[in-house]
Amino acid sequence: MIENVIERQLARAVKKMGGMAVKFVSPGLDGVPDRIVLLPDKRVAFVELKAPGKKLRALQEKRKRQLEALGFPVYVIDGVEQIGGVLDEICAT
Repeated sequence: MIENVIERQLARAVKKMGGMAVKFVSPGLDGVPDRIVLLPDKRVAFVELKAPGKKLRALQEKRKRQLEALGFPVYVIDGVEQIGGVLDEICAT
């Protein structure tokens, strides 16, 4: 399964929950996560999507740590089966 299939499924699942999975592009700041997930009740998280078995690059790891240091949750999803669990976790915070 390729990354964009997982990304589309995430966007659909978030929309069903009444939220948005906004594509995150930050000119001048490479390595940011692919999506910002916005759910009802002020729930916000960043999500990096990967093809199955692929790992974060060093710069992506750095951005993940930076965002987490600011208090934002950052998730890495490399399979559609992880989507429900991640969204449940975002809702629980």
